[in-house]
Amino acid sequence: MTMPHDTMENSIPQASPPRSALHIALRTAAILLAFTLVFTTLMASAYYLMAPRVAASAQAEKLRLIGVVLAPSSDGLLNPSLDKTFYDNDLLTDAITLPPTSALGTSEETRLFRARKNGQPTALIFEATAPDGYSGKIGLLLAVSAEGQLLAMRVTQHKETPGLGDYIDPKKDRNKVRPWITQFSGIGFDSVPLEQWHVKKDGGHFDQMAGATISARAVTNASGRALAWVNDHREKLFALPANRLYKE
Repeated sequence: MTMPHDTMENSIPQASPPRSALHIALRTAAILLAFTLVFTTLMASAYYLMAPRVAASAQAEKLRLIGVVLAPSSDGLLNPSLDKTFYDNDLLTDAITLPPTSALGTSEETRLFRARKNGQPTALIFEATAPDGYSGKIGLLLAVSAEGQLLAMRVTQHKETPGLGDYIDPKKDRNKVRPWITQFSGIGFDSVPLEQWHVKKDGGHFDQMAGATISARAVTNASGRALAWVNDHREKLFALPANRLYKE
C-alpha cells in the first residue's frame, strides 16, 4: 500500500537549520564578555580589599630599610635597639622629591627623607643608582649625617652574579662578621678624600673581592658621587619644606 506523499514528508524528522557564523560569533562574544566582567570584578574587589594591607607592608619595608642605613649593627643588618638614635620625627612625611639627578645616577623622581632629633637635622636618606654593575644597574640606599658622613649604605636591588659579585649585599656576603659594604659606614671625605673613594685595585681606599671587582667598583664610585652631591646641597635639602620638588 502506498502512503500519500504529504504523509511521508510529515513522518521524516526535519533537520534543524545550521547556525549562521554570525550567530556563533555573537554567542562566543557574549561568553567572553561575561567572563571578562566577572574576572575584572573579582580582580577589582581583591585589589580594594588588599590595597591597605599592601600599602602598610610597603611602608613597613621602607621604614625597615631606612632603619638599616641609619643604625646598622655589626653584622650589617638592622640594630633594633638603635633605630631611633638619629631621629624622632615622622620620616615618611618629612620628605621631599628629587628630580632625576645624574650625580645620583637616577633617571626618575625619587624621595629623600630627612631625619631630625629634637627638631635639629641629623641625617638624609636617599636613593642612588650605580649604572655600571656587571649585570646592569645596582640600586642603593644611603644615609648621610648632618655633618656629611656616610652613616651606612645598602644595596636595594641588583642582578650581580650569584656567589661572585653579589657580596655587595650583606645578606649574601659570606663574611657575616664584617660584610663588605660595612666598610663605608661612618666615614666621610674628611677621612677618605673623594680622590681616594675607589677600590684598591683602582688605587683607592676600599677593599674588593678578587675576581669580582666590577660590582664593588660600581657601588664604590656611585657612593662617592652621591655623597659629594648631597654634601654640596645638604643645607638646602634640609631646609626645603616637606613634599616639595627639589630644584637646583
